[in-house]
Amino acid sequence: MNPPQEIPDTIAEAAAGWQARRDRGLTPAEQDAYLQWLGENPAHGHAVARLQRAWDFMDRLEQWRPAHSAQPNPDLLAKPHLRRLWFLSGALAAAAAITVAWIWQPFGQAVPLAPAAPTAKLVRNSEVRKLADGSTVELHRGSDIAVDFAGTERRVRLLGGEAHFTVAKNKERPFIVDAGGVAVRALGTSFNVKLQPESVEVLVTEGTVRVDQPAVSADPVVPALTVGERTSVSLVPVAAPVVPEVIRVDEVEMERRLAWQGLRIEFNDSPLAEAVAEFNRHSGGPRIDLAPGAAELAQMKIGGSFRADNVEAFVRLLETGFGVGAERTATGRILLRTQP
Repeated sequence: MNPPQEIPDTIAEAAAGWQARRDRGLTPAEQDAYLQWLGENPAHGHAVARLQRAWDFMDRLEQWRPAHSAQPNPDLLAKPHLRRLWFLSGALAAAAAITVAWIWQPFGQAVPLAPAAPTAKLVRNSEVRKLADGSTVELHRGSDIAVDFAGTERRVRLLGGEAHFTVAKNKERPFIVDAGGVAVRALGTSFNVKLQPESVEVLVTEGTVRVDQPAVSADPVVPALTVGERTSVSLVPVAAPVVPEVIRVDEVEMERRLAWQGLRIEFNDSPLAEAVAEFNRHSGGPRIDLAPGAAELAQMKIGGSFRADNVEAFVRLLETGFGVGAERTATGRILLRTQP
């Protein structure tokens, strides 16, 4: 379907605003809002595409070097055969982190792609460690811990940075994380601890934890935290201590705070067929296949960074406003096809 000839000024202005925010980088919440805005009206996507084509056209001016030649590059004003469409996402319901992504789609006739080397690569910004008791710690880049399982307690000291703990249950040996003097006691759970110069942030992703402040008798007790709650405990002494606030965290905020976790797949102008193969190889989730006759769809190019374990969110993005249909079969496969 061709874009409308006239786009209302209000929509054009909104598209320009999203373009500016996108260039400086969207937060997950903004990415969700952007995706919702695109789905509200087909004209929104047309406005974004038109604006992007204008930027692409201006980018090609870099090819003109009058100082090097008396004539402009003959290809400078040639009609482009590709248009760039962007999609971005944050936390769709129950979706984990996905960062900025884009799609290239051919105009008119599909042009077969020449064989090329793989354009995808795996990236991990964290290190996963298995502890002797069966617990798992995922450390953000640059973070470190010291483990002491002697005696009747399992103690782990966060030396710096941020770590997510998935604790093996053992009622006889409590699991305690010490960060800057703040003790986080797990009650068979998963939680995130971030040590900063002046505070310790705790976010519970499963179960319940108890947080004890540094051993100052005047400090009040922090209430127990349950799944989806976080708190920040100050490490700065104060004359009149207060109970740290417990804040409820929604899925968008949870995603933003834990976006560093997990294995990611980065695509650089990768054909959708290659992207599908990478997800099937690394996700461990539902298998994705291209439906019979989807040769043109297979050539659609993908760029961006995606969580390898987030198949459903990746497919949902393709479904939202970009002419990609997804059929979920009884055997658990997901078939991608061009929508009629």
